Amino acid sequence: MPAPEPEPSAPHPGAPARGRYDAVIVGGGHNGLVAAAYLARAGQSVLVLERLDTTGGAAVSTRPFAGVDARLSRYSYLVSLLPQKIVRDLGLAFAVRKRTVSSYTPALRDGRATGLLVGGDRTRESFAALTGGEREYEAWQRFYAMTRRVAERAFPTLTQPLPEREALRARIDDPEAWRTLFEEPIGVAVEREFSDDLVRGVVLTDALIGTFSDAHDASLLQNRCFLYHVIGGGTGDWDVPVGGMGALTDALAGAARAAGAEIRVRHEATRIETDGTHAEVTVRTPDGEHTVAARRVLVNASPQALAALLGETPPPPAEGAQLKVNMLLTRLPRLRDRSVDPRQAFAGTFHIAEGYGQLADAYRDAAAGRLPAAPPSEIYCHSLTDPSILGPGLAARGYQTLTLFGLHTPARLFTADNDATRVALLKATLAELDAHLEEPITDCLARDENGEPCIEAKTPLDLERDLRLPGGHIFHRDLSFPYATEATGKWGVETAHANVLLCGAGAVRGGGVSGVPGHNAAMAALG
Repeated sequence: MPAPEPEPSAPHPGAPARGRYDAVIVGGGHNGLVAAAYLARAGQSVLVLERLDTTGGAAVSTRPFAGVDARLSRYSYLVSLLPQKIVRDLGLAFAVRKRTVSSYTPALRDGRATGLLVGGDRTRESFAALTGGEREYEAWQRFYAMTRRVAERAFPTLTQPLPEREALRARIDDPEAWRTLFEEPIGVAVEREFSDDLVRGVVLTDALIGTFSDAHDASLLQNRCFLYHVIGGGTGDWDVPVGGMGALTDALAGAARAAGAEIRVRHEATRIETDGTHAEVTVRTPDGEHTVAARRVLVNASPQALAALLGETPPPPAEGAQLKVNMLLTRLPRLRDRSVDPRQAFAGTFHIAEGYGQLADAYRDAAAGRLPAAPPSEIYCHSLTDPSILGPGLAARGYQTLTLFGLHTPARLFTADNDATRVALLKATLAELDAHLEEPITDCLARDENGEPCIEAKTPLDLERDLRLPGGHIFHRDLSFPYATEATGKWGVETAHANVLLCGAGAVRGGGVSGVPGHNAAMAALG
């Protein structure tokens, strides 16, 4: 499998130009680059240290298939939580496009292939055809009108100092919404509002992306995940990054450099020493080890990595629970449900084995230590909305990309034999997809220059190895509600050391491609 390729604009490695900086940023992922751009624009001297060959972290575009001109968002792939404030503040040449369809969920009813299409002018008709009436559609409209109201009021707070719990509750000003999202397991509302198992499952999936939890978990972990998936941009929309996710991190790196930040790749921070006022960062570089002094250090890495750098006891281990699959197809597959064009079905989120009962069964299987019998997953086709990621030759021939994200596959299931389990899970996951197709998805796969099928799969352990995500957890740790507690600081990025800040996804209000922790760490650093 080819290694991620450096971006064309990636700076060459070399010793840092200065011996002392206002800020050293450990990790050149998108949040670190956001922080670097803000601080450099404020006139501070900034050094970004990135251990890999290129910046971007999990928000990169690469050509994973040998000799094939398709530039895929290899890990992170959709944008919802990135505030336009950050795009405007930093003058980013970055855009997103709306998807024409929100989701499609295939189903078999009385031996007949059917499905639920959400988005566009066919939504009401699709609900009626699936459920035989208006009730579920009307419940859907009411439920998502409620989440939209919460989104409009909660999303702007993500780039402000953390509100107190009661202040956020007052801002939302909707007791029923607060109870539904912040106080009782989301499964209660799903079962109260909806009757159809398939509709219930479609709603619940937003509570499970990258999160291993049950609909009725008393910890409300699933609620926290659901909240972040429905408030993005004040609408809850998930948009397609034009040019792929790497277009965002390329723009961020360019903005940081233009403002004067120094970016060094193949520079790995190995230790941070601080007295709360001054800090020193030990850096392993291609030409040896160096020490860099700084007034403060911002760490765009997991809380576990931060503890290791400081020589402190790490927090409890995190555990990811997803399968990420990238594919390149010569054509979209034909569907058994003839009422929907594949170009519609795959333009949004294509749900597979994600009925409410199926999700519960998959969770029970995984919690018992076995792979789900029917692995749930969801797919979307980037190139239907943004064909620019394909070379002209591929686009002209009708090639398409598919991104699959599998649920309820915790890292613990892969520890005995990661490779064999990956193969078994991928086979089972594709079989669930094939159940709704008129042809096996493998018949549609393109081939690389070596004749190999264009498909790659990443387990939580692969993500831990490649990106140092603890346990393969895409959010670095369990998400938190976006309000202050005794354990949080003013911005949710503070640590026990006054001049060390956490600017990665593990900060409060972290997770997803948002830039929010980077923005908030910069605001905390600027006072």
